[in-house]
Amino acid sequence: MSSTAATAKILLVTGDAAESLEVLYPYQRLREEGYDVHIAAPSRKTLRFVVHDFEEGYDTYTEKPGYSFPADLAFSEVDPGQYAALVIPGGRAPEYLRNDPELRKICKAFFDADKPVAQICHGPLLTAAVGALTGRRVTSYPALELDMQGAGATFQDAEVVVDGTLVSSRAWPDHPVWMREFLAVLRTKAPVA
Repeated sequence: MSSTAATAKILLVTGDAAESLEVLYPYQRLREEGYDVHIAAPSRKTLRFVVHDFEEGYDTYTEKPGYSFPADLAFSEVDPGQYAALVIPGGRAPEYLRNDPELRKICKAFFDADKPVAQICHGPLLTAAVGALTGRRVTSYPALELDMQGAGATFQDAEVVVDGTLVSSRAWPDHPVWMREFLAVLRTKAPVA
């Protein structure tokens, strides 16, 4: 790559209590493809992620402390125009992040510009909060089916659902197909220089 070629930048938005695998897998996979990935959070700090798992006898998933990882920038520092795509991991983070007005502006800017967006697990709570799911086909963590329908989306319980530039998946077990489909969209809309 020449020194004048610009590497496509991808923004990953998250916060404390995000699912470790749903942050670190796309972060590393996209970097492996040559993208410059920046993690944005409510503030520049070391984020504390969690690990969700499924255990016999539990009606829902369990949660344990996960990895810690630094945020590159705060939401207030993000210029969406500098990024080619957006990644929204799950975990509990989207539940409170959807209330952040800076992040809602960021998320809306990506949809308004029809840029690629990858969301997984509880991440669609954020895109629902900005009205971006109306008339779209999506998947999410299955417990959010009613939330997705309430946001005007058609819910599909599938490993991955691609609706234009929006690529959604249920949870970390679906990572391989989620990133494969997102990369297919990225190679068309935002190829690596």
